[in-house]
Order: sequence, then structure tokens, then C-alpha cells
Amino acid sequence: MTDTEPAKGVRLTDEQRLAWLRLIRSERVGPATFRTLINQYGTATAALAALPGLARRGGSSGGGSIFSHNEAEAEIRAAERAGARFVGMGEPDYPSWLRQADQPPPLIALRGAAAPLARPIIAIVGSRNASIAGLKIAGTLARDLGAAGFTIVSGLARGIDAAAHKGALDTGTIAVFAGGVDIVYPAENEDLFAMILDSGGCAISEMAMGFEPRGRDFPRRNRIIAGISLGTIVVEAAKRSGSLITARLALEQNREVMAVPGSPLDPRAAGTNGLLKQGARIVTQAKDVMEALSPLIEDLPEIPGMIAESETDAPPPTEPDNSDRGRVLEGLGPVPTEIDEIIRHTAVPARTVRVILLELDLAGKLEHHPGNRVSRI
Repeated sequence: MTDTEPAKGVRLTDEQRLAWLRLIRSERVGPATFRTLINQYGTATAALAALPGLARRGGSSGGGSIFSHNEAEAEIRAAERAGARFVGMGEPDYPSWLRQADQPPPLIALRGAAAPLARPIIAIVGSRNASIAGLKIAGTLARDLGAAGFTIVSGLARGIDAAAHKGALDTGTIAVFAGGVDIVYPAENEDLFAMILDSGGCAISEMAMGFEPRGRDFPRRNRIIAGISLGTIVVEAAKRSGSLITARLALEQNREVMAVPGSPLDPRAAGTNGLLKQGARIVTQAKDVMEALSPLIEDLPEIPGMIAESETDAPPPTEPDNSDRGRVLEGLGPVPTEIDEIIRHTAVPARTVRVILLELDLAGKLEHHPGNRVSRI
């Protein structure tokens, strides 16, 4: 297998990158909201100007907190000091498969070499409290798959993650951080991370520089691990573990899920054996993985960027009237509903519906769900 060339794309200007960072760091602006704002207003600069009014019309008394120009410049300088940079969706170094994931981050911080992001990527995840056999198979799979032309991605946790990174050092590996890329977690893996960088690997994260990871941030990291990969291999996972969350997220994004079988007497294998019972592909060697993914690799599609700024600010959307708001609010409830279904049910123009949803979102009254679905909080 040969390395895949980076997707061709237009690079953001420094001014655009600063505006993108300000927008995604602003209060209640997540990946889905960011994308809708760009589609509605054309540029991040125009979207930033619209944020206070949208939040107030949605019912927020404060109008929402906007990340300042000075704060964004300070974060960019912090990234530069750490040897990192911000890559926007659609730019050449943004991972192709992450672009088509569910709610991909519009900006990622990249520390290290970009080359591993351009190859087909496979995730290897598993137990922190791994057995000797589990560590050995994870390292062997990572080494053999790396030699076959794949990049291995994992979460830099102790146990299986660390073994996978070590196995792929010679061919380049990606560590996805739950915090900022300048914060190595756990600290015991600082030497391993230095080896990853020295061997041509990298770290990526959607989180702010200097951000210390919390427990609730790891599922977001796992979503990136699943989304950036063609397939996810689980090696040793208990019944309730973050690795099973990664596997579920991979399935939700239509990616291949594979598992290494383990002893039924070992609780560390209960989760992986459960995945196999549910239909995951059994893996005992790299050949099994290559056979599972060969149909995808033989015909890798050109995946276009999903967020593109217009050359000029788009005309601002017309402010919805109260009757339109009433119909949309009546159609929303606690059950996640597809946005297209809301448009059909209310007979309100699509652009108007999206503005109303933006208002509610920025006021903290809307929740996003996989599959382009929303619910009212």
C-alpha cells in the first residue's frame, strides 16, 4: 500500500483562522452550531457579529459570551510555543475521514508531523489494566499494520493504548488528547509522547491549549478516535469501559468494529467478547484487519471539505416572525427529531428553521444528537 496524498484544499488565512478559533471557543458554539452559522452567515467574522442578537432572541438575557480577539491570539501563541498549530476542516492537513464523521470539530490543534494523518488510519484501544497477552497482541497488531501502510491512532492512555503507540513508532502514530495538546495525560506517558513526536508521529485535539482533561471530556476524545479511523480494534475491554464507547461511536459513524477474543474467565475480555457476540469482526492478526478494510482502501473516495467560507459575508438571514417561531417551538420536544422532519412538519422555510434553532441553541435551550437531530431542553 502507498501513502495517500493529502486532500487538496484551500488554506485559511491568518485572519480567518483567528475568527474560526474565536467562533468555536465562544459560549454554546459546538461543531454543529459552528457549521450552521457559517452556512447561514458566510464567514466566521459575520457569524461572530450575529451571535449576541441570536442568543437574545432565543431567550438568553446575557447574549452569550464571545471569545475575544486577544484570547484567540493568546491561544495561537500558546500553540506556537508548544510546537502546535490549528488546522481547519477542508484544509490539506485535516484528516479526510474525520471530515465525514458525525459533528467533526471545525478546528483541530496539531502537534507534530502531519504525514500520519494522510494515510489510512486504524484505531487500537483497550483496557488500561491490560494483561501481558493483551499488551503483546496490541503491539504486534500496531507494528504489522503500520508496516502494511496504516497509521495507528489511540488515546495515549496506559495499557493497550500505550502498547499500540509503541508498536507503531517506526511507522508514525497519532495520539488523540482529551485536553490541550500541550498537556500530556497521563503524565507517566510523557516519555512515550516524546518518542511519538521524535519518530514522526503527532497529537491532535479539539480542546483549548492548557486545558486539563476531565472525565466528561474523554467521550469527546473517543468520538474523534472513532471518526478519524476506517475501523476500530478493541483489545481487552471490561463490560463498562471507554473502549466500548469508542466502539459504539465507530458503529454510529458506519465504521468497522473489530475485537480480539479473550478468555471468558478474564473480566478484562468481557467487553470484547460481548462485541464479538454482537457481530464485531474477530481479529487475531493484521491480515484479518486488512481483509476487513480492503474494500474501503481499494476505492478510497475523495472526501470534500464540509465547511467553506464564502469570499464575502452572506446577506444576513431575515429575522423569523413570531408565528414561525411558534410553529418550530411547538414541533420541538424532548425526543430527538431530525431537522429535515421539523422543516417538513412546520412548513417553515428551511433557512428560517435553522435560524430559529440557532437562537434556541445559543440561548442554551437546544441539544444536538447524532444523525442531524435536535431536542428542546
